[in-house]
Amino acid sequence: MGTWDYGIFWKEAINQFKNELSEQEFAMWFNMDYETSGELSIIVSVPSAFYRDQVKQRYQNRIEAKLFDLSGQHISIDFEVKQRTRAEPQAKAEAVERAVPSETAQSGKHSSAPKAPSPVVTERANHPQLRKDYVFENFVIGENNKFAANAAIAIAKNPGTAYNPCLIYGGVGLGKTHLMQAIGNMAWKEKGCKIIYVTAESFTNEFVESIKNNMTKAFKDKYRTADILLIDDIHFLQKKNETQEELFHTFNALYDANKQIIFTCDRPVSELKNLSERLRSRFERGLNVDLQPPSYETRCAILSKKVESRGVSLPPEVINLIAKNISSNVRDLEASLTKLIAYAELTQREVTLETAQQQLRDSFGAPKQNNVTIETIQKVVAEYFSLSFNDLKGKKRTKAISFPRQLAMYIAREITEYSTTELGMEFGGRDHTTVMHGCQSIEQRLKAEPSLESTIQKLTKMVKDYNS
Repeated sequence: MGTWDYGIFWKEAINQFKNELSEQEFAMWFNMDYETSGELSIIVSVPSAFYRDQVKQRYQNRIEAKLFDLSGQHISIDFEVKQRTRAEPQAKAEAVERAVPSETAQSGKHSSAPKAPSPVVTERANHPQLRKDYVFENFVIGENNKFAANAAIAIAKNPGTAYNPCLIYGGVGLGKTHLMQAIGNMAWKEKGCKIIYVTAESFTNEFVESIKNNMTKAFKDKYRTADILLIDDIHFLQKKNETQEELFHTFNALYDANKQIIFTCDRPVSELKNLSERLRSRFERGLNVDLQPPSYETRCAILSKKVESRGVSLPPEVINLIAKNISSNVRDLEASLTKLIAYAELTQREVTLETAQQQLRDSFGAPKQNNVTIETIQKVVAEYFSLSFNDLKGKKRTKAISFPRQLAMYIAREITEYSTTELGMEFGGRDHTTVMHGCQSIEQRLKAEPSLESTIQKLTKMVKDYNS
């Protein structure tokens, strides 16, 4: 049997997997290229040893079973680690086409028309305000962020149209800034848009300086002539009344000119305090999308992509260990990964499951650093209502438990800087909307039962005095 027959089976197997798997899973793990065939074997190339180990563990048996179904023969898969250049994908596509004759070639028809020379494209330099690695290609898409990512791509392709303004919100380290800057990088490279990226804190400081130096006109001209304005961390604007006023007018100028405006925040705008109502209404006018903590599968994909991009190798069981124990956000995942890579480089040792457990023991299950921890609030409220600590984090919804749980959520929302997404994770992995509903229920009860206020004040004092 000719080798090109195996190419046919390979191509058909890949097409079937593409239809059977999710788009994100297929894109992540089927980054394999057909190289050649041997006797009852197909050789494919993968970009790294880590990638090879992951694919062998996850998919080799499934791929070989698929090939048997298609060919009736036991065709084995062999993996070859091969670093790729930017032009490699096109070369590989041509290699598969050579292995799998096209309809034109099989029918004996040949095109005599000469190929037009490829145009020379000059790539734009990186935007000075944006991180070059914050692009869509490096953003791992999962169920927790699929809607937000697709919206961001649509905005980058057609800024200033349907999704304007856009607010991306979520807890720390979930990728808000990455997604925002990916929009800017794509629009900058592909459309030549004038992009301005700034944190809300820098915007405020620059505005104050412009007043002090009598340069407010230059400040207004800078921000009101942007094609796309990206403002990070708008929760910083709380209580900054003059800055809010200036941003309100900047918003109107850009919106009226059909220019794109994108904001990020650590919580829904409705939860921001000390924000003018007219500015709040502007933030909520367009599309609001949230980022949730990544699922286990997405965490594995994120870690795998970062390992590959750094050109290192980690055993699959180490990747699984990190993904199972770090569920908070992408930033914490990356911190754990960085620590292991540093350990391997400094000690000149391979990272094993045992060394990973040893090095990351402080990271696994470590409480979040804050003046008041959620755990403290949960313990105080549980003791006050004669419940167990696990009751507040559990799934029971009886009145005797749900009310204290809502009360704990409300107190945590009032005296900490945790977002509703983060609070939901701390209360048994609940959705942020559950936390919002709980807080709203307490607010309604406060109106009907004024005596509840004294209970909240008493519990709040107990929480603050807990470790003192």
